[in-house]
Amino acid sequence: MKANVRSIHKQRKYSKEFKKRIVADFESGKFSVLQLEKLHGASEQSIYRWIYKFPTFNEKRFRIIEMKDSSNKKMKELEARVKELESAVGRKQIKIDYLDKMIEIAKDELDIDIKKNFGTPQSTGSGKTNKK
Repeated sequence: MKANVRSIHKQRKYSKEFKKRIVADFESGKFSVLQLEKLHGASEQSIYRWIYKFPTFNEKRFRIIEMKDSSNKKMKELEARVKELESAVGRKQIKIDYLDKMIEIAKDELDIDIKKNFGTPQSTGSGKTNKK
């Protein structure tokens, strides 16, 4: 015997402050509607409704239309930029590791201490020095 199963649609209630924060994020250009939808789980239609209801600079009779291709393109450009920056950080870390190894070799094999000795007083520049 099968039970009569019906799907229950849960209605979400969002606070006015939350809606205004979403609109502010969209209007500042930080996020697209698609990104806000994924971040907060609100539907695309709801977010557009909030944008029309709580605009900070949008006039009443004007409709905002966001091109999905442009937001996808922007997202891909940002992902490429992140990848490029991560690569640069990786190269810099390799260079730092290399230089640290060279300093270590100079100290061990050539008995040269390249690292700054923090006990040494600071130089006063090219002026006269007092002899003790």
